[in-house]
Amino acid sequence: MRLQGKVAIVTGAGQGIGEATAKKFAKEGAKVVVVDLNEHGINSTVDAINKDNGEAIGIVVDVTNREQVQAMIERTVEQYGKLDSVVNNAGITADSTLAKMTDEQWENVIDVNLKGVYLVGQAAAKQMKEQGFGGTILNASSVVGLYGNYGQTNYAASKWGVIGMTKTWAKELGKDKIRSNAVAPGFIQTPMVEKMPEKVVAAMKARAALGILGEPEDIANAYVFLASDDARFITGAVLSVDGGMVI
Repeated sequence: MRLQGKVAIVTGAGQGIGEATAKKFAKEGAKVVVVDLNEHGINSTVDAINKDNGEAIGIVVDVTNREQVQAMIERTVEQYGKLDSVVNNAGITADSTLAKMTDEQWENVIDVNLKGVYLVGQAAAKQMKEQGFGGTILNASSVVGLYGNYGQTNYAASKWGVIGMTKTWAKELGKDKIRSNAVAPGFIQTPMVEKMPEKVVAAMKARAALGILGEPEDIANAYVFLASDDARFITGAVLSVDGGMVI
């Protein structure tokens, strides 16, 4: 198991990619702290992990709240004694064209997708520095952050910003043996996508060289690799997991 003995926090782990990532980390031997705003989703993920002979606890956290983020770090260390990896997966959308986008739509997405990543990354880096044996910070970007997307000015800006933070942290934290990488998913079969019109989903598939949508587990596998010692010489990278959507 590639993450045996590791301790990991996964935000936005109540459903979708975060849920799959938390479960995959546990299967690979990590003790997992499942973080979300949705307590029901947290409990579902934690129960699934524990029933599968893994080990997990859940914490309700608003990642835009500094005090709650710090309490999350402290609870993790209190429970498991250290912190090895953080997966900054929590994120939201509030789509609209530039002409129609409201300040509220802009601010909400930037707050969660950018400020939330900043606060969690900052708190995690401080803990990892104090421990003195390194760690990994993994951030959720998107192909939208790399190439833009119609109706997603706020989301694209936030996900591009995540890439900038990821690369900056790699430069700043490398001396402390802390690796910082991002994953840029393409179109993934999540509850959000399942609600989209069939013709929109068909168009998504057509844009990918493989002709299919990804599964949450495909992104989880990328996070596991980047958190493991298999990726010990990788930092500041953006790994596109998009089925060849953009080549």
